[in-house]
Amino acid sequence: MPQMIFVNLPVKDLDRSVTFFKALGFSFNPQFTDETATCMVISDTIFAMLLTHEKFLSFSPKPIADTSKSVEVLTCLSRDSREAVDAMVKTAVAAGGTTYNAPQDHGFMYGHGFQDLDGHVWELMWMDPGAVQG
Repeated sequence: MPQMIFVNLPVKDLDRSVTFFKALGFSFNPQFTDETATCMVISDTIFAMLLTHEKFLSFSPKPIADTSKSVEVLTCLSRDSREAVDAMVKTAVAAGGTTYNAPQDHGFMYGHGFQDLDGHVWELMWMDPGAVQG
C-alpha cells in the first residue's frame, strides 16, 4: 500500500467549504463524510480532511490557530503549467477566497496561492521539468 497523507484542517462552515473546494474541481469521498467532517480528494494518495472546529478540537489539545494573525502551514500543490497556477488562483478568488501574496516567478519555477474561506494558505506551483532533470 502506498503511503498516504491526510491534511486535517478546521473549518467554520463545512458545507460552505465543500462548495468552495468543489468550485476548484476537487471531489469528496462520501465514505469519510458526515455532518462534522469530509474527505477532500486531492490525488490517489493525498487528502484533506475538512473538520468542523468541534471535531478538529477532539483531535488536538491545542487551540485552533487564528489565520487572520498567523499562518499555521503552507500547503503546496503542483500544477501542470503557469497558466494552471493562475487559473486556480483566479477560480479560488471568484469562489470567495483571497490572495495573500504576489506571484513568485523564478524562471524555472512559478508560484502563486490563495487563502481559502478559513484563511488556510494553499500554495500552487509549477516547475520546469527540464530544471529538475538538470
